[in-house]
Amino acid sequence: MTPASSIMEYMAAKSKDFDLVMVHVEDEIAAVNMAIGAAYAGVRAMTATSGSGLCLMVEGIGLAGITETPVVIIDAQRPGPAVGLPTRTEQGDLLFVLHAHHGDFPRAVLAPATIDDAFWLTVKAFNLAEKYQLPVIILTDQHLASSYATVDPFDLSQVTIDRGLLFSEKKDEHLEYKRHRITQSGISPRAFPGLGQALVVTDSDEHDEEGHLTEDAEERTSQVQKRLRKLFSLKQEISMPWQYGPKKAETTLIGWGSTYGAIHEAVDILHREGASINMLHLNELWPLPAEAVTDVVSKAHNSYIIENNATGQLARLIKAETGCDVSGWILKYDGRPFTPAYIAEAVRKEGC
Repeated sequence: MTPASSIMEYMAAKSKDFDLVMVHVEDEIAAVNMAIGAAYAGVRAMTATSGSGLCLMVEGIGLAGITETPVVIIDAQRPGPAVGLPTRTEQGDLLFVLHAHHGDFPRAVLAPATIDDAFWLTVKAFNLAEKYQLPVIILTDQHLASSYATVDPFDLSQVTIDRGLLFSEKKDEHLEYKRHRITQSGISPRAFPGLGQALVVTDSDEHDEEGHLTEDAEERTSQVQKRLRKLFSLKQEISMPWQYGPKKAETTLIGWGSTYGAIHEAVDILHREGASINMLHLNELWPLPAEAVTDVVSKAHNSYIIENNATGQLARLIKAETGCDVSGWILKYDGRPFTPAYIAEAVRKEGC
């Protein structure tokens, strides 16, 4: 679905060159469930869509959550609601992806800032998904997804593949295999069905350690707590926000995802005019690096959120997670991306 189509088209074009299968299915419901099924069977799997397509994938996100199946989902945002503006850009899905599906279960949300970042964050997304056995959502948008740039070749020697905690019949032979075994970390050894002696059982209903359906109150509580315990370690995996400009400044501009380039250049423009200004940019949004954000926002005399949405979604998330209020919002939701000049002028109007 536009503007994620280019991702899947590229994968299809490269499928003969690599050990890769790209399947064009009938709709987003089939896409997410097929990706979950592939991951359950033991391969790395992802799917890509836009916000309206992600609406159809929500039930699948919950399925991945309760069965603890790793899957990567790319949401290339465009303006909504409904069909919205299919060929325009927006950052309107942040709060949606944080809460998509009912119930409590962990997930990670990443938002690449540049083309290079899109590559490396996708590598990280797969590693996080398999290490913590959960869904990871990558938030890009039409602006970044449809951009072209010349970049240096990626240093593939720096790519690491972490498949997480796998069940070994030799190492764990003393254990009776339980797909959802209660562990201190919340992560259970993962076995692949049909590829060994372990009997792999799971269920989209709540289940016991063996994976069988249960409504027992204690079992339910234990499994919820088990899944949520993953967040303690997952938080340590989240990188600190990017900072640019002097460490101490009167004004801080805060953004996320594809607005990075425009904000970066706007800081340069205003700095040349004598402004005391810097920027804080998040490309790994959940779990939110709350301490780092609090530290920067609390030190700034003025702080402004720069977002391509109408409701200041990152500002709301920062308020909810840190208690910190920003000084103001600079928002754009006409389907067009920010330009450095637009941001600089908006900051000037605020008197900074």
